[in-house]
Amino acid sequence: MLRLLTVLCVAASLAACSHLTSEGDASDEAATPANEAAITELYDALDTSVLDYQAGLEAAATGRFDEAKALIDGAVADLTGAGHTCAETPGCEPQRFMSAFTNLLTLRSSVLTGAMEDFVELEYAGDDESVVLTEIPSARRSVNLLNGRDLSDIIELNGPVHAALHDWLTWMRPNLMDAWENYQYMRHLMWPEYESAGLPEALLFGILAKESGGRVHAVSRAGAAGPMQFMPHTGRRFGLARADGFDQRFDPTLSARASVAYLNERFEALNDNLELALAAYNGGENRVQRLAGRNANASFWDDEIRARLPRETQDYVPYVLAAAWLFLHPERYGVTFPVIDTEATEVALATPATLGELAICLGQQENRNGWFRTLRNLNARLEPFERLESGTVVAMPANLEPVYQSRCVEGETVQLAAVLHESRDDRRPASRIYVVRQGDTLSTIVSRNGCPSVRAVARDNNIAAPRFLIRPGQRLTLTGCRV
Repeated sequence: MLRLLTVLCVAASLAACSHLTSEGDASDEAATPANEAAITELYDALDTSVLDYQAGLEAAATGRFDEAKALIDGAVADLTGAGHTCAETPGCEPQRFMSAFTNLLTLRSSVLTGAMEDFVELEYAGDDESVVLTEIPSARRSVNLLNGRDLSDIIELNGPVHAALHDWLTWMRPNLMDAWENYQYMRHLMWPEYESAGLPEALLFGILAKESGGRVHAVSRAGAAGPMQFMPHTGRRFGLARADGFDQRFDPTLSARASVAYLNERFEALNDNLELALAAYNGGENRVQRLAGRNANASFWDDEIRARLPRETQDYVPYVLAAAWLFLHPERYGVTFPVIDTEATEVALATPATLGELAICLGQQENRNGWFRTLRNLNARLEPFERLESGTVVAMPANLEPVYQSRCVEGETVQLAAVLHESRDDRRPASRIYVVRQGDTLSTIVSRNGCPSVRAVARDNNIAAPRFLIRPGQRLTLTGCRV
């Protein structure tokens, strides 16, 4: 069988600039003004390369080998070139290109199955200069979460974890604080699942902070979704199906329950080793199981395991452990997590409204970021901009109920929120119909027609991720594309 060997060496070109994500380079960026147009062009090139790579995978999966090779080779070349240019462009974020690399690895695994898994092979070529990966500890140990030990006694504060603590406490601190606040408002929905299983709350927070930041409706480029970022096939394996049109990966309670089940399965398979279980959560259970083998003393920190995992997974494990450690010991690092009144209640709407309108009329009382994210997280099954009928039950923090009654039932604020909501129609881009031709893929259609993204077109046409299958003769509505 023909093998398409593609060497994605973006990481090599970006290794020297991976430190740009740290605070220490702020002065350099300030000294050299960012060229916003050039940066936007680079990011557009990144998105196009990803779309072309996806199209190549689809072509490979359906036997169109020549087309697949051309698309994948072109995507790799374009992504590499844009990555080199980004490294030399002030204000450009190299981590976006690093993320694209790791997401393409994940996408390869989710799209190609069985014998096709060997068809397209990505090899990482580059120097490890990630801040998190600068020191590899020599300790070899097995971590057992099931013997009653405190998580503080389990987490090893080695070089990579210290480096991850550095990042959480510097340029990632806003993400840490947002994750904390998001988690606190839906803690009652998630923590009982971990508590009943005897798993530490700090572990739940660490995974949540790194996976989604507590954004219930987060979706990755690779198709992972929800607060705990389950891929579709893994989610289905652990009970997260599509029910009445709702993707249960977005449900905080069900995703926490699935996370517990997944971790317990990995603990059993990996000798209760926390780091390896986390690596499997992010990098794929089969890959980690193959690397760990039957060695009861296998350690994630061993070069034979860690260095053979995707770059994202090498970073992921120490980041989760560091976020969990800060959850347990914030005072040691000058972290002050805000005390939040998280009591929740349910309110039957007195008048029709969208969640967006409610967020506008509720304002910023006791929340610097407003209430839209919290309302979305607590009402995962409700569409945010669809008007809900009177009597619809909406979950919200209990301290907002009097605010709702005084500001969101009638009056000028309600009218203003309605006007602002209706104005969204004024900016709606034009749509047109495209008839799918033989050989088309959703990625090539999006690329040729200048559409916003594969996911946007898929969403508008009810096309299921992650394969986005279409058929000749199918009529697609293209919105916001070039006319």
